[in-house]
Amino acid sequence: MTSISTMRSASPGGVARRRAVLIMLCLVQFMLNLDDNVVSVALPTLRDDLGFGTAGLAWVVNGYILAFGGFLLLFGRVADLLGRRRIFLSGVALFGVASVLCGLAREPWQLVAGRFIQGTGAAMASPAALALLTLLYPGARERAKAIGVWGATAAVGATSGLVISGALTEFASWRWIFLINVPVVVVVSVLLPHVVAESSSDRRTRIDLPGAVLITGAPVLLVYGLLRAAETGWGEIGSTVAMLAAALLAAAFVAVQKRTDEPLVPLSFLAFRPRAVANAAMLLFSAAFYAMAFLLMLHIQTVLGYEPFTAGLAYLPFGAGILAGMWLSSRAVNLLGARAALVTGLLISAAGLLLMTGIDGHDAYAPGVLPALLVTSLGCGMVMPALTVAALTGTTGDNAGIGSAVLTSVQQLGGAVGLAVLVTLATRRDDELGDSIHHQQAASQAFSYALTIAAALVILAAILIATMLRDRRSAP
Repeated sequence: MTSISTMRSASPGGVARRRAVLIMLCLVQFMLNLDDNVVSVALPTLRDDLGFGTAGLAWVVNGYILAFGGFLLLFGRVADLLGRRRIFLSGVALFGVASVLCGLAREPWQLVAGRFIQGTGAAMASPAALALLTLLYPGARERAKAIGVWGATAAVGATSGLVISGALTEFASWRWIFLINVPVVVVVSVLLPHVVAESSSDRRTRIDLPGAVLITGAPVLLVYGLLRAAETGWGEIGSTVAMLAAALLAAAFVAVQKRTDEPLVPLSFLAFRPRAVANAAMLLFSAAFYAMAFLLMLHIQTVLGYEPFTAGLAYLPFGAGILAGMWLSSRAVNLLGARAALVTGLLISAAGLLLMTGIDGHDAYAPGVLPALLVTSLGCGMVMPALTVAALTGTTGDNAGIGSAVLTSVQQLGGAVGLAVLVTLATRRDDELGDSIHHQQAASQAFSYALTIAAALVILAAILIATMLRDRRSAP
């Protein structure tokens, strides 16, 4: 039930117009995924230039992913009601303004605020972009190709962001990792209205604003409480109140979703066990790997002494390992079944994280860092496609959008909470050891401690899949 005004992309010469739209949507998706990772390499420089502590530095990452994950469901619904092109362009413009604010930041709070606004812009643009892409390519085969190109562009943006960030941070200024977004925003904002028409849904529904506020507020308060605990200690009144308030907001969200006629997340959708199990596993998996990326980038620059550009290059094999794991994923599912393939991938990922715990200041790259990166990324690449398929099991044309949005939100919010938890534990461990051993030894042991817990989370996800997920080959 979607009404589309006569789309200029479908007129004579429509192939060229659709290609132009695809290029612009891919360019924006590249930018959004670039900024999801672009700060990773610059973290030590940001810490030194703006005066962040380790716990406060986590907000530079979490500000973006909390806003992105928290508002994704809301703006997916808003785009359907108010117009996909309008919301997409509004999100792109907001993202551009926020990028300028980040690039001009002089105080830690200014950068964190800019990252929250960036994440909000990304939450507006990303679901609207996918909806526009789906409408532009109605045929199943051409749609699959277009979405494949769009997804590949996102993956390239996520990987190349580390190298681009390292180069700009080392040879220019960290501020340019944000300011380079401005030309993309200007080009897309000017050209896109000329090649794609507005579209919106015929079906009028009420927007669940209370649900959106609650699902965003709960993880923000939880993350705030955890990161405050890293600085002030467990049991401090501010962190305790924040975490209790987060629990109350989460309970209120469930109550609101039960009572509203148009819930943001229909609870019946998550009652289907394969989807619930897959999303729970994604929560644990994301918690481990977002924290790993943050802690590893700090570790190889602070303890191993890599310069930003070298650190970005050092991380590139991780992308190659993910591609190899994705190539193996479908073959493993066909050979072993979905459940066994997922468990295998999760255990490989956990083994890689445990290998990383042995990286210290004396290790050379090839024998020390590289094997851990390759093993971890291979397992990660095997897990992600299969886990995505499991999380969308049983979805139809009516609820596939909800399934994708829920999965992405779980991934982002799980990553934010996991990052907060593991950074808190690593910071507290570093403080405990700092008085008795050398600073670099304390940092290495804190890093190992946090990644051991990350590996335990991934193993827990493997146990959950092994015991609770029904194998598709044995399903009727």
